[in-house]
Amino acid sequence: MAKSQLVAEKSTYNESFRRRIANIKLTSLLDITKAINNNLPTDSLFKLYENILINELNIGKIALFTYNNDWKCVLKHGIGSEFEDIKIEIDLLKYKEITEVDVVASNAASIETFDIIIPVYHKSQALAYLLIGDLDEQKIEMSPTIKHLPFVQTLTNIIMVAIENKRLARENLSQVASRKELELASEMQAMLFPDKLPDDDKLNIHAYYQPHHQVGGDYYDFIKLNENEVAFCVADVSGKGVSAALLMANFQANLRALFKHNTSLTDIIHDLNTLVFDNAKGEKFITIFLAKYNLLTRMLTYINAGHNPPLMLHSNTILQLTTGCIGVGMLQEIPRVREGVIHVSEDTVLVCYTDGLVEQNNEYGEDFGVDKLKQVMLKKQGIEMKKVNTNIILALDKFKQDVTYVDDIALFSCKFL
Repeated sequence: MAKSQLVAEKSTYNESFRRRIANIKLTSLLDITKAINNNLPTDSLFKLYENILINELNIGKIALFTYNNDWKCVLKHGIGSEFEDIKIEIDLLKYKEITEVDVVASNAASIETFDIIIPVYHKSQALAYLLIGDLDEQKIEMSPTIKHLPFVQTLTNIIMVAIENKRLARENLSQVASRKELELASEMQAMLFPDKLPDDDKLNIHAYYQPHHQVGGDYYDFIKLNENEVAFCVADVSGKGVSAALLMANFQANLRALFKHNTSLTDIIHDLNTLVFDNAKGEKFITIFLAKYNLLTRMLTYINAGHNPPLMLHSNTILQLTTGCIGVGMLQEIPRVREGVIHVSEDTVLVCYTDGLVEQNNEYGEDFGVDKLKQVMLKKQGIEMKKVNTNIILALDKFKQDVTYVDDIALFSCKFL
């Protein structure tokens, strides 16, 4: 055969091959695009991608590593478990471009099983690393420069970006669902608080509540027991968020039920301790200031179960109410409960609060503290409780400035007239 004829036949073969490869690339991209537009599941996208690499491009060995919280091999072909010694952070993360394995220095012997490392990036973030080997150069006429690998890199990038977008979309839907759940939980929690507090010739009460998130674990309540007696409380669950709010909702229901059948504060505290310990399995506890007030005798009976001591102000003297016991749910049984009893003079002010108020810090790491709370109370004697609470929060905001709130805050302030 004449040399010119051989050259012509080779040229015809090369042109035919280039057309076939071009057709494979075009068809592959169209198939992938169609699959993405049809929102096929991740497994189906991987199967289509694997088919293109194996059956169309005749790649014998494949290992695809992707990142989602940690690196994981999500696709493999033509290999056993030898890839398991590859540490992406150490062996691959340093490669930003397509690299031949024979120029790679690595501690992972299994990398030598492959021929090429193909990094896949999106907006400077490494999404995946594709290792391929056992390339059929005769079938796809791979040149020494491995000229078709950029197409493989592009194809992998398209697949990985599509899968990443699907993951982000799922996360977004999950976040939307979580927000709706939190909104519902917030609405339900708001229903637990008393919608009306007394403001008459015997009591002037005002409360303030600010959850750290949409829902929180702080709680206050006011219960009219009979014509002459009322009860009230301020409580705080250890921890924050939905779990704390759920435990507090259960606590509120039990507290109100117990008051219907028993007005002994000591017995109520013991019963609440059993309920909280059983429900929380010892993992959470509740601090509570629980009080009962007789409108006729002006006697206030209370138990402080591990809570921040409320401040009682009368004639420029502030008393901290500390008598009580440990928080409910801390132990299976509370070893000792003591009740405090105080005769309340006219115009006495009682401010109950949770630790989110006094433990709020400023930019220097200093706590707001009880002393600053006392100062606000002493300056604002004689005014209604709503203004007292407002002034306390204003003082807190001025103190913390741009520092974000670190915890739930509840205030329950009462003036005994």
